[in-house]
Amino acid sequence: MKVYPNKLPELLRKGDQQVFIVSGDEPLLVQESCDLVRSELKKQGYTEREVFHAESGFDWNSLLYSGNSMSLFADKKLMEIRLPTGKPGDAGGKVLAELVGQLNDETAVLLVLPRADQSTQRTRWFKAVESAAAFVQVWPIEAKELQRWLEGRFRQAGLRVDRDAIRVMAERIEGNLLAAIQEIERLKLIVGDRNVTVDDVLEGVADSARYDVFKMIDAALVGDVPRCVRMTDGLRAEGVESLFIVNMLARELRSLESMKTDLANGTQQREVFKKARVWDKRVPLVSRCLDRHDVASLRTLQVSLGTIDRMVKGLVLGDPWRSLQQVVLSLAGARQFHPVN
Repeated sequence: MKVYPNKLPELLRKGDQQVFIVSGDEPLLVQESCDLVRSELKKQGYTEREVFHAESGFDWNSLLYSGNSMSLFADKKLMEIRLPTGKPGDAGGKVLAELVGQLNDETAVLLVLPRADQSTQRTRWFKAVESAAAFVQVWPIEAKELQRWLEGRFRQAGLRVDRDAIRVMAERIEGNLLAAIQEIERLKLIVGDRNVTVDDVLEGVADSARYDVFKMIDAALVGDVPRCVRMTDGLRAEGVESLFIVNMLARELRSLESMKTDLANGTQQREVFKKARVWDKRVPLVSRCLDRHDVASLRTLQVSLGTIDRMVKGLVLGDPWRSLQQVVLSLAGARQFHPVN
């Protein structure tokens, strides 16, 4: 039976479920669901735990041997089977179906795998396991839900947080929930009783090359050409993925184009910035950039990013990093820029 993650605690408290499937591509949420299963089963007497990594060359018969063996150190045991590919093959599928079909009262099974798509769910082995299991399908947090999720996590940590700080963190983590949790734990240690602010969040991510991309964009917005050169060269030397920078720049340019269009149509600057969710501290940077560019130039830069995207993917000849630096310098106001064709 399918179980939503938020309903899992209620199911576990009933104590009548022995087989669990936890499936999903979001590491933190999968980990938390698995931790909950382990914790509750341990309370129910499943104090021994065996972990099996079903990778290439795995001996599937070892599962049947373990399933038929009594626990050596405890009354009950949990067999945790991790299936990284999500596909056990014919031999593995038969063993998994047989394992849950002959499971004794002293053994529980937790099967952990990536997101089980519809083709996987239609396989014979999966249907056999699911017929005896609680199937927990973990979905990533959608972008529109991320700020609400972060707010809830701050609340769980006992922290009060400014709205702008949540927005900044949502932008910075780009869906990396593990990074968000680590950052919240860090903030819990340093902020004390006061609210978490934008500066607190920015300070926490200052040393990561991933987040230096955002510093580079801010340098371009303010028109600091020498710093843009240093930062693009530094990011390349540190091995940051150029496609990540392309995606972040594309998002920024779309936002700038939308704001410039609204301003040209007579919308008040305050309303434009509010609609685009530009927090107060960033208003001067964005304003200076909008003064330098018109809608046409912002669209030209977006077209260039599309060409760079194809360069990265090998569909167009050219040096993506050199072209990327040209786009950043143009955004900063450098005059020597030539569109990337």
